[in-house]
Amino acid sequence: MAETRKIAAILAADVVGFSRLTGADEDGTLAALRALRAEHTDPTIATHNGRVFKRTGDGFLVEFRSVTEAARCAVGLQAKMPERNAGLPSDRRIEFRIGVHLGDIIEEADGDLMGDGVNIAARLEGICEPNCVCLSGAAYDQIRDKLDCRVIDLGEKELKNIRRPVRAYQIEASPAAVALGATAPRRTESGRPLTDRASLAVLPFQNLGGDPETDYFADGVIEDVITALSRVRWLFVIARNSSFIYKTRSIDARQIGRELGVRCLLDGSIRKAGKRVRISAQLIEAATGRHIWADRFEGDLAEIFELQDRITTGVVVAVEPNLRLAEIERAQRKPTNNLDAYDLYLRALPCINAYTREGFAEAEGLLRKAIALDGAYADALAALAECLVRMTLNGWSADKEASTNEACDLAARAVGADPENAAVLAVAAWAYATLGVHFEQSLELANRALALHPNSVHVRSFCGWVFNYFGENQLAIEQFEEARRLSPVDPKSYFPMLGLAAAHFFAGHFEETVSLTSRILAEVPTHNVARRYRAAALGHLGRKDEAKVVIADLLAAQPNSNLRSARSTNFRNVQMSRLYVEGLKSAGLPE
Repeated sequence: MAETRKIAAILAADVVGFSRLTGADEDGTLAALRALRAEHTDPTIATHNGRVFKRTGDGFLVEFRSVTEAARCAVGLQAKMPERNAGLPSDRRIEFRIGVHLGDIIEEADGDLMGDGVNIAARLEGICEPNCVCLSGAAYDQIRDKLDCRVIDLGEKELKNIRRPVRAYQIEASPAAVALGATAPRRTESGRPLTDRASLAVLPFQNLGGDPETDYFADGVIEDVITALSRVRWLFVIARNSSFIYKTRSIDARQIGRELGVRCLLDGSIRKAGKRVRISAQLIEAATGRHIWADRFEGDLAEIFELQDRITTGVVVAVEPNLRLAEIERAQRKPTNNLDAYDLYLRALPCINAYTREGFAEAEGLLRKAIALDGAYADALAALAECLVRMTLNGWSADKEASTNEACDLAARAVGADPENAAVLAVAAWAYATLGVHFEQSLELANRALALHPNSVHVRSFCGWVFNYFGENQLAIEQFEEARRLSPVDPKSYFPMLGLAAAHFFAGHFEETVSLTSRILAEVPTHNVARRYRAAALGHLGRKDEAKVVIADLLAAQPNSNLRSARSTNFRNVQMSRLYVEGLKSAGLPE
């Protein structure tokens, strides 16, 4: 049989650090590879109708008739590897790099494949990050409408022994990262997919002074801002190497938004005067050019790293909630017959923030619809858990036990769906601690959330409550004070304020509790938890007449409130429960 030419999709895979692995334990590594081949790689390839046409000691080349099948196979191969590597030390983990290309190939008489189509796939594998999949532009163009995941445009790449640069894209192949065959995302006028999630490009800041050293500083700030914003799991952030192509180009915001496929842009300028530097930043809606937020930061270059950290924190803390509000406005403008899980989730947030029985009921309905559309939507699962916990705390749940059990189940599902989502971890930690279950796990989740995203008001507030329930008053106060400093005008400002009131209560600072709960109830008159802490603090202060008024309001809003239910509040320390119940008893709450 003579050689033939054809178009095919080629997958190239290789083990990361194979020489290092075999050098440390050759027999063990080869045995692990054989087991991996029998149990995982070969069955996954067969499932997606692939044909292995070449094997090396640590890699393999596979032919597919369809790019979709090649991409599905690549994702399937990578998605299971974290589970297989769980518990293994780093020097024994087997990790893959995978490249996928669609192109012209030559098939030999013996079935071997050759040509640029094979070589490009192999070279793409070489530039891929471990545990990811690198697609050529030719492959990506065939499946881009079937991707609903984080895609990093790597730009034009010079590949060894390949005559022309190759456009490359990288995707993170987590178990839920790619939904090939899902509803296609909307496209911009230039053809770039516009993700249905909130999306942002951080553009290089303009150097108004022209000093090259200032350029380096500005680029460092942008790098840190991109990294920090990438921790916000609901936000799609364009990689630096894509947004920085605009460093020397002056283009209208609308065009950049179309070319990058993003809804918002963050840009600005930097000016140096002596040892002082001033950075101006602005957040822009790409489609309209509307300014969403703008601010200015300045400091002394003598403390360059501290200044860089301060600017990064300031930008991230401001951008995250403003982007969220812009996304909520966008969702509320959409016709109600054109809502997906993300839009339903966004519409639920203002209902939760309103903190009324009716608001929580509406939020619950919206979030249940969102989860019905996407059962692995971690943010929606966590938000529904929060909703059920708050309804239980306020006496608005028809079945307290059922709501408690469901909230715990939702929290666990949310963490399982996205274990690196700091906001989800924080809500789960709060739900567990508030409901008095999995106390030790709640503390572990809170600490993980703070390590992942310390600049989040949301994370600080929920984790502060966990420390409250553990009796760590000072640590809780620090979290709530920092949350209020980070975002003094947050839509849920009552949440860290109540946490602060509770922390002061258990520290014996009853006057502080009275003052803070007064402000909360002026802002959110329906907040029964705030009423209870206020009444307990007044009871300890001996201000019985004021306490009776608060108890009367509490019983009018929540007739079944009593000392028996107060005793069931789950604090880690029995002394905290005693302090709380005694305060309410002194205030006049009936048995």
